Amino acid sequence: MTSMNANTPAPSSVDALAPIFKASGDPLRLEILRVLRRDTFGVLELSQLFDMRQSGMSHHLKVMHKAGLLEPQREGNAIFYRRPLRLDSDKLADQAIRQIFETIDRAPLPEPTEEKIEAIREQRAEQSRVFFARHAEQFREQQELIAAFDLYAKPTAELIRKRMARQQWQNVLEIGPGEGGFLPVLASLFGQVVAVDNSRDMLAKATDTCRSNELDNVELVEGVTDTLMARGDTFDLIVANMVLHHVPSPADIFLDAAALMNPEGCFIVSDLCSHDQDWAKENCGDLWLGFEPEELTAWAADAGLSAGEQLFIGLRNGFQVQVREFWKQ
Repeated sequence: MTSMNANTPAPSSVDALAPIFKASGDPLRLEILRVLRRDTFGVLELSQLFDMRQSGMSHHLKVMHKAGLLEPQREGNAIFYRRPLRLDSDKLADQAIRQIFETIDRAPLPEPTEEKIEAIREQRAEQSRVFFARHAEQFREQQELIAAFDLYAKPTAELIRKRMARQQWQNVLEIGPGEGGFLPVLASLFGQVVAVDNSRDMLAKATDTCRSNELDNVELVEGVTDTLMARGDTFDLIVANMVLHHVPSPADIFLDAAALMNPEGCFIVSDLCSHDQDWAKENCGDLWLGFEPEELTAWAADAGLSAGEQLFIGLRNGFQVQVREFWKQ
């Protein structure tokens, strides 16, 4: 009689591998998984990327979702798709999925695919720019429909002050300063402050804030993080307050932050947890309805950053804010 080794998987767990390998055994589906390495795309966007009908793309996504290779993410009335956030290292099926991802990620995406992805990101960015151009005068009023500035600014400032008690930080970058409400805090703590924003209208507001508070150590830059990388800038601390849900590719912000940070630097993020209040898209210009904490952690790990302290703040209007820190080793 043959005895089973203690390390031999049960037949049922091996059987679970068949749908995974069947669903991934298609070149197009592997390409879809590759473009979802960091980004989250809707069905229409994926159809645009791969030049195919929406019905055909929906079929492929349904098969991969059923096999556990993808998971849907509802953004208001639209469904987006991403790779699963939680893979159990003890489950054979999840180990197989992780191995598939690691294998296909070794090869770079074709240049034409990268160009199409960039075009979609630019469409999203333009949507955000148009919103802020139209509503610059009502920015604070719109934002406070979700969360009053002090509710996330104060905990973020307290975390920075706590870290500065033992860090020799000299300069700081704020990504997306908006009206510049957090700049006086940063200017009081750092000798050099840089703030970058792609909205000229919001930078005009931030300029007024700097003038009224006589902040002479703040440089405002119109552009994106790529603009600063092209200049060769580096920073000890990077801050993004309620910004990620406005940017086309939040995962890329982590990659850029890591590239812009000095050794032992820190990236501090405050942003919304995942929610289902779709009105925020129209009224506040949000591209994303918040984020699961695991999403931020995964994006940070992919950028070579390690997660540190985290704080979750519940708000009376049903939103929750997360304040997170990520360190460069």
